[in-house]
Amino acid sequence: MIDKEFDEKYMRMALEEAKKAGQKGEIPVGAILLKEGQVLAKDHNRCIELSDPTAHAEILVLRRGGKILKNYRLNDTVIYVTAEPCPMCVSGMVHSRISRLVFGTLEPKFGAVESKFRMLNGEGLNHKMEVDQGILRKECAEILKGFFKDKRI
Repeated sequence: MIDKEFDEKYMRMALEEAKKAGQKGEIPVGAILLKEGQVLAKDHNRCIELSDPTAHAEILVLRRGGKILKNYRLNDTVIYVTAEPCPMCVSGMVHSRISRLVFGTLEPKFGAVESKFRMLNGEGLNHKMEVDQGILRKECAEILKGFFKDKRI
């Protein structure tokens, strides 16, 4: 059973990370990785800061989680992310064996869960993860809309 208050608590933490990214001029996406109710890692997009096209919030928390657990398999973990993950990030989650993905808002241009590619709905993947979406959807969408609105001015 999904605990809405529990999910909202961690999505708010992810939103705080997203705000940090936006303040640095990065696309404001944040992620939190949990295992057994404990935060293993939290981060935000840092592609510009690290000069690394793979430094998405999701990838950064997967890397940190692997180091903490001393294992590339992140079994029984949950990842919270403010926006629907892209194909690279979804692939990383599948390969690391994330148990559950929770995301805030859809990402129509690059979303790889529901919006654009629907990568988790097909056959052939060696791992299935639970997916929940729409947690704090409005707040997650607003931070992205505000960022891109400011970029266009």
